[in-house]
Amino acid sequence: MSLQVIGAGFGRTGTMSTKAALEMLGFGPCYHMVECFPRGPEHWSLWEQAAAGNADWDRIFDGFAATVDFPACTQFAAIAGHFPDAKVLLNMRDPDRWFDSTQETIFSKPWIDWLPASEAGGYMKATINDYFDGRMHDREHLLRRYHEHVEAVKALIPEERLLCFEVVQGWEPLCAFLEVDVPGEPFPRINDAEATKEIIQTLMDDGFAKTFGWEE
Repeated sequence: MSLQVIGAGFGRTGTMSTKAALEMLGFGPCYHMVECFPRGPEHWSLWEQAAAGNADWDRIFDGFAATVDFPACTQFAAIAGHFPDAKVLLNMRDPDRWFDSTQETIFSKPWIDWLPASEAGGYMKATINDYFDGRMHDREHLLRRYHEHVEAVKALIPEERLLCFEVVQGWEPLCAFLEVDVPGEPFPRINDAEATKEIIQTLMDDGFAKTFGWEE
């Protein structure tokens, strides 16, 4: 299986809803941070190698038809180059609301402070934190990086290969872009903020190994 859809949008832009939608449309399984974390340090090391310029994209995405969210979005250009037939989906959201959401969840200060000493510290630094210059709570800087990222995607991906998408738009633009029929079911609306905060707290309390069952 080769990637057919590459998500270039940051986490907290509706990527969990988009993951569910893509899988409903037959572009699954869809890789997402929730798929990445449980795979553990051996898998994370592949991302660290990719960030260093030595990527094995076929191994990372083995068995997946699509990807959205971190960590893949920060490597969208390299992934799009490796899978030239895949379409690129740029999830977008009001930037200020995106920033506020990150500070409550994936970039919350307790989590960002806890991560460096964890098993995932190197992986998260290489794939996410470095992309934001480590300034995870600097509103002005993160908003600038958000806009720079959007412009980079638009500049590097040909227009006919790219869809800029907000989940509030629902099925129609996504299905037209992917050339599939609109399902009879509603577009999935997954507000995963509380679930994200819960898993982050669990990881900080128990660690990755215990949370994901690598140890008794």
